[in-house]
Amino acid sequence: MGRWSIPRIKVHSVSDLFLFDVSNSKTNPFEDGEDNANMGDKHVSNGMGASITLPLGPITRARAKKIKASLQHLVQEVVREGMIICEEKPKFATHENPRDKPAAFDITKFGATSDGKADASKAIMDAWKEACAAAGSSKILIPAGTFLAGIVNVTGPCKGAIEVEVQGTVQAPPDLGGDAWFSFSHINQFTLSGKGTLDGQGEVAWKGESCDKDPKCKKNPMNIRFNYLNQSLVRDITSLNSKRFHVTVLGCDNFTFEGFTVTAPEDSDNTNGIHIGRSKGVTISNTKIGTGGDCISIGDGAQNLKVTKVTCGPGHGISIGSLGKYENEEPVSGINVADCTLKSTTNGVRIKTWPALFPNSASNIHFQDINMENVSNPIIIDQVYCPWDKCNKKEPSKVKISDVSFKNIKGTSATALAVQLICSSGIPCEKVELTDIDLTYSGPQGPAKSECIDVKPIITGKMIPEGCK
Repeated sequence: MGRWSIPRIKVHSVSDLFLFDVSNSKTNPFEDGEDNANMGDKHVSNGMGASITLPLGPITRARAKKIKASLQHLVQEVVREGMIICEEKPKFATHENPRDKPAAFDITKFGATSDGKADASKAIMDAWKEACAAAGSSKILIPAGTFLAGIVNVTGPCKGAIEVEVQGTVQAPPDLGGDAWFSFSHINQFTLSGKGTLDGQGEVAWKGESCDKDPKCKKNPMNIRFNYLNQSLVRDITSLNSKRFHVTVLGCDNFTFEGFTVTAPEDSDNTNGIHIGRSKGVTISNTKIGTGGDCISIGDGAQNLKVTKVTCGPGHGISIGSLGKYENEEPVSGINVADCTLKSTTNGVRIKTWPALFPNSASNIHFQDINMENVSNPIIIDQVYCPWDKCNKKEPSKVKISDVSFKNIKGTSATALAVQLICSSGIPCEKVELTDIDLTYSGPQGPAKSECIDVKPIITGKMIPEGCK
């Protein structure tokens, strides 16, 4: 009688071990009849030590037929007892495969204490060093409690995907100086997550002189800086009371903010929520930002940026720029802002460039489905942006603006001038579209109005207020 290469079924449980050999014409133990299920690459487990594996081995057809009924009964019992069938090598980590869960590195195991007094920065960086060097995915855990931490500067590349989960509150010393409090650089597949808070304790810093006005001032750190990260995610975490910008994203590719929260008072000077520069494929979604600077500021070199379902306020609105201040800036293009709400901000959606100074371009920019609630300057292009009067307004901006649309923008304006498009007299804006604009003003300065200089916008649908022709 012939012999075939067949699977071996090995069954072991808490108390027993059974060994069965079964056969079919090729590699399928159930080929004949209706039991057409190839179990040759399957593994059965209930997570408590019981399993079935099917390596190959020889047996006769006659013996296989005799044992088939026993095998079917065994599989039925396995399923009845709550076992599950899964691939021997699953593609993704699952609850049924705890060995695929990331290795955890709790900072308290590295010496951090949640007393709000001892500096945990070394413990965080030591945990990072081990997690980054570990094979496979890993997670640094900042557990519940209040931790004090000085400067935390970590870098990759790491051997696998890496996550920092913040469950508690981390506080910066009130007098902390420097460029950034937390810096993450040169990492692929990074995640910053958790329901916790990074508290910059910026109240003392806000009372000092702005470095924009005094170059000799002490530099205040931003809460978080991301430098040259790819395929990364910030999810659920809160940035609170940063001394300067809350978050800066520089040189990143495919970076997502989801469910992120930024909180600081309206009078916290220069505390932009998220600043993006020289990055591609950044997405900001389902995010709430209230601060003393721009909710979102988009600097030079930003490309293919998507902002959706963001609530902004207080703050200075959602801004592109300022551009044209520095030499060798990179163009801005592919910016889409949609389905957002702005509340009591000092500006709405804005593009701002410096007069004179240096050339650049901003194109393919679209604002759509924006709700304004008591917003000053809801729609604005400002190519004579000159804070603190430190520029030459007599020379036009050298930044070229083109292919810009404002569509379905509605609500209330806190200023009579609800739409203001002031373009460069040297290189006027091109292809600017206003569609279905409905902004009302009920203050003492009369009805709402619009103003357009060095631009001839394409107007379609409703246009309230009138004025731009």
